[in-house]
Parts: sequence; C-alpha cells; structure tokens
Amino acid sequence: MNNTILQEMKSLLGDRNVDRRSFIVGSLGTGFALAVLPVSAQTMIVTPADGLVAGEVKVPAAGGDMPAYRAMPATGGNFPVVLVVQEIFGVHEHIKDMCRRFAKIGYFAIAPELYARQGKAGECETREALFAIVGAAPDAQVMTDLDACADFAANACRADATRLGVTGFCWGGRIVWLYAAHNPGLRAGVAWYGRLAGDTDPRHPRQPLDVAAELHAPVLGLYGGADQGIPLESVERMKASLEAARSKSEFVVYDGAPHAFHADYRASYQLEPARDGWKRMLAWLRSHGAG
Repeated sequence: MNNTILQEMKSLLGDRNVDRRSFIVGSLGTGFALAVLPVSAQTMIVTPADGLVAGEVKVPAAGGDMPAYRAMPATGGNFPVVLVVQEIFGVHEHIKDMCRRFAKIGYFAIAPELYARQGKAGECETREALFAIVGAAPDAQVMTDLDACADFAANACRADATRLGVTGFCWGGRIVWLYAAHNPGLRAGVAWYGRLAGDTDPRHPRQPLDVAAELHAPVLGLYGGADQGIPLESVERMKASLEAARSKSEFVVYDGAPHAFHADYRASYQLEPARDGWKRMLAWLRSHGAG
C-alpha cells in the first residue's frame, strides 16, 4: 500500500496506528440492518446465485482482513470489476443482491463492509447509533479499502481490474465521487443520489463539490428531483463545477423521484427511474471501458 496514502490516513485518524487498527466486524451479517426495518417484500428483487460464485470473502487491508461480499460468473474469466459501495446501512441483502445482478451479466462485483473497523452497523436499532459508526469512518480509510478490493480482484480472482468501475448508493454515492478523484486507474463511476455538499471535519475533509476538478474518471450522477436530503441547488452547483473542469461527467435527474428510488426493498422504490437508471449505469460503464 502506498506510503503517502498511509500517511494521509494516519493524519486523519490522529495518533491511532492505521496499520494495526483491527476490525470489529469479522464477518458480514444476514438480513437487513435493524435501523432500516421493516422492508417492503412486495417489491424486493432477489437474484439467485445459480451460475455464480457468490458469497463472503476476506480482503487483505490495513489492520487485518476486511469482510466483503463477492459475486462473479462460475465459468470464464477476464471479468470487468465493479466496486459496489454500500448504503449507510452497510452490506445487507440488497447490496449483496446488487453484486449478484452484476455477476449475472459478466462482472466481478465486490461490496466491502467499509466501516467494519468502527462498529456493527447492522445491529444498530436507531439511526442515531448508526450515524455515530458511519461518522467515525474516515474518507481516507474508505479510499484505501476500495483500493484493497481492486487489488484483491486483480490478484486473487479471475478478473481484469484494468476495467475498473465503481457504483454506490446514498452514502456510497458520495464515496463514488471521492473515489473518482482518488484512483487514477478507475475507468468510470456511477453515483446514485449521493450527497454533493455539506459540512466537513478532520475525518471527512472534502465533499464531492470540492473535488469536481480532480476526477480521474467520468461519473454519471443519478438523482431524484424530489430528494428531500439532496437539494437540486447542489446538483446545479456540481454541474457547473464539472463543466468548468471540462469533465465528461453527467447527471440524470428523475422528476418526482425521492431519495433511494433504486432501493427495491424500501417504500421509496420507484420502478421506472430504477430500471432506467440501471440501464444507463451499465451503458455508462461499458462506454468508458469498465464493461
């Protein structure tokens, strides 16, 4: 792992030793995070694992082995790689299903539990407790953990990490923008309703608006016009910043769609925007060399 990145992580984490920071979560949970219950079973999509190699893996990372969910075709090889970045609720059944959906069309997909060092997000009964865990996870740590997953795909699996893409939902949508400014080897990103602006702190020193001119790869932003948590004003500001930087990134805003319109296990799910966004995502990844 790059020494410069490690030094950045150490500076964000203060006096704690990044290399020795152990994982609190040793394995992925089952079901859904308590803080997100109940789920809407009527609309929830479940993708079977037949024809796939799918399940939990351990990814070597700073401080130990990071739990992650991985899915890929059972036969063949040279699969393009997509990093699937969790919602705020962690790697639950919906995120695992995202990986299987990608694998069904020929991807190596991996979703790491990105605050496994901070606590057990799936066991939080309140959003306040969940936010405390999430807020303790530094962005620099998340960036290098995603790097570790790309390395894992390249070194331990039948995948082609030179065709690397990333997608993320909600909390993970914000991470997509940051990762596009972090990894020069990334081909493309797709951010689903990720926050673009907001307060900063030592663990989260910059927001997507701050890195618009630094993207190594184009990002497709899929956002809801009726999202109560992400003002359209911030989307317009991000568009202007990207245009000024001559970025090839684009936005699609779905009129009337709320936050989490792709989350088919939640009441916020909107069938048409979700289907259209999925098609646009796949086309975006492929057109930019990540498919």
